[in-house]
Amino acid sequence: MRLLKVEMKRIIKSRLTIILLSAALLLTLLMAWLPITFPSNSFSYTDAQGNKVEVNGLQGIAHKKDVQADIAGTVTPEKARRAVEDYQACLNKYGAETSYDLPDGVYETEILPYAPLVRGIREAFANPNTGVAPSILDIDPEKVDDYYGVCGERIVSLMKQEQKHHPAAQQTAVDLYSQVEKPYLFYPGYSTEAMEYQSFLAFLILLLCTVIAAPVFTSDYQTGADDIYRCTKYGKTTFACIKILSAFIICGTIYCLSAAIYLLVSNSLWGWECTRSSMQMLYSIVSLPNMNIGQMQLFVAMSGLLSILAVTSLTVFLSSRFKNIAACLSAALLFCILPVIVYMTLPEEIAIWIYSILPAGAVSLQTSILYAAADFDFWNIGSLALWLPHVMIGAYVVEFPLFAGLAVYSYSKYKLN
Repeated sequence: MRLLKVEMKRIIKSRLTIILLSAALLLTLLMAWLPITFPSNSFSYTDAQGNKVEVNGLQGIAHKKDVQADIAGTVTPEKARRAVEDYQACLNKYGAETSYDLPDGVYETEILPYAPLVRGIREAFANPNTGVAPSILDIDPEKVDDYYGVCGERIVSLMKQEQKHHPAAQQTAVDLYSQVEKPYLFYPGYSTEAMEYQSFLAFLILLLCTVIAAPVFTSDYQTGADDIYRCTKYGKTTFACIKILSAFIICGTIYCLSAAIYLLVSNSLWGWECTRSSMQMLYSIVSLPNMNIGQMQLFVAMSGLLSILAVTSLTVFLSSRFKNIAACLSAALLFCILPVIVYMTLPEEIAIWIYSILPAGAVSLQTSILYAAADFDFWNIGSLALWLPHVMIGAYVVEFPLFAGLAVYSYSKYKLN
């Protein structure tokens, strides 16, 4: 234990680690604030005195909550039907076919109050063969009375399109969706951009942790200190375990603190009641996770921790093999961005198989576990269908101890020329 404290103190006291810790805190606060400033939170309306008012940021969020207060809470078929009827009445009133044809200001005053419900309704009534969502005018309000029954039919038709040649995946998706709690809940104000920035922050923290972990063994190789350590009583296997454990504790703590601060600040800005909204109300109306936004935030955070620990484990393994810090860091950073490279360069069917098991996959930009949870991708192995988030988590649980064990073995057997 004393050796562990000494090693952790050595890492934490280094100038580089202090700079990276400061950067992590600043990035966390910045990432939590930025989604508030996006155009999706900007609105204009005419007040009681006839003046045009423009609001954005926190004021825009407050305005949206006020306007959509009537649809907050349980999403009942009655609310859904009323949204369709009011939307159709508004379009007919102005002789418009879509909301884009409405006069200026009409959308904000007459459509915005129930717009979040309409998005899901149109998706639920999408053409089962083409997946194209109908015009709101083409939806029969009476059929909306069976809103959740229509959603159940939608997941079946959607999976026939998404997993056309894989009936096992189709059935697995239907089974997952059947476990989703209904009726949905919705509390206005929140934006999916805040969830995306949570994943983006995790990626940035991953890069910082990689920089911290890369010199764990390599720096001692370069300075020659390793020759001295190996001559001591605990200079091989025990020393390797201590150095690796210290890297895990430091990197894991940095990430956990950043994730906790982000969620605390972000949810305080958006409003904690928004975390009770069903995931389906912000993503696909038939998304598979049986989670609300708060639970999804925790799921993304915990998955990110597993991914970062797996990458840290891989990094210390590379550190045990490389003699040069720059070479080790370059290789480790390459693995950090490799999921994005795979996603962008390889065919989708092949890319899914690769990036889902790469250690950095859960926190990489286009391949994050948030997108995997919101999508309908599976590993199809014969009659077996594995949902992609389950594959990713399983891979990190295996990689975390695997690379750590390889690092210990590699360091114990390593010989400098």
